[in-house]
Amino acid sequence: MTDLQSFIAIAESGTPQRMFAALEDWVLQDVGAIIFSASVFDLPARKSRRIYTNQPAAYPVSGLKDIIPNAWTAQVLDARKSFVANTLEEIAKVFPDHPVIGSLGCGSVVNMPVFLAGRFLGTINALHEPGYFTPLRVASLHALRAPAMLAFAAFAAEPA
Repeated sequence: MTDLQSFIAIAESGTPQRMFAALEDWVLQDVGAIIFSASVFDLPARKSRRIYTNQPAAYPVSGLKDIIPNAWTAQVLDARKSFVANTLEEIAKVFPDHPVIGSLGCGSVVNMPVFLAGRFLGTINALHEPGYFTPLRVASLHALRAPAMLAFAAFAAEPA
């Protein structure tokens, strides 16, 4: 079972990847997700990069990708608010890989931006079956922002 005390123990001695794995366990326990990933962004260059995934065959850790401006980027990257879609049709409006998402049994998504001291660190991304991300489940994900901050801060502090 993941809780703040055990997460802190991992944060004190583990790697960023271990921290993201522990955060994934916590999200699976408290929120639920078929796909769980974490992404970082270079906003001035408009590039993104997946740094953690539980579905490496379909969604591998990646190099830099172009950020395509759309309603998602306006909400998550510019307005700094979580994005929630509970149908594959809603997902298709902002994610060109919606066929892959659907093929994995997913039809809902929540992307939570994570900030520390006003600095954008990245997003935690969870996907599940259609209609899954109720306001209560989204609130449960938001309750895990502090451990997400630690994981992203550890990743940013790693030597290149």
